[in-house]
Amino acid sequence: MLNTAPHLQACDDFYEALITAHQGLSTAESHAMNARLVLLLANHIGDQVTLQHALQLARGAAVPAADARTHQAITPVVPSHAVAA
Repeated sequence: MLNTAPHLQACDDFYEALITAHQGLSTAESHAMNARLVLLLANHIGDQVTLQHALQLARGAAVPAADARTHQAITPVVPSHAVAA
């Protein structure tokens, strides 16, 4: 089961580390790093049903009514390096 409730400890520290990891990368390198990170975390999770649910939520797909009460979509934030000046 996918946990979408706030669960990340020191979330600001992780967000800062994530943004720092992207600094100095081109857009293509940044996308490649994100893909590798997703695959590493997917491997860690390992459960196909949970991963499918995460893909649906990340894409913004409708969640079945029974799940909608307990699962909210997570809204991503565009990394600051990806914002055109």
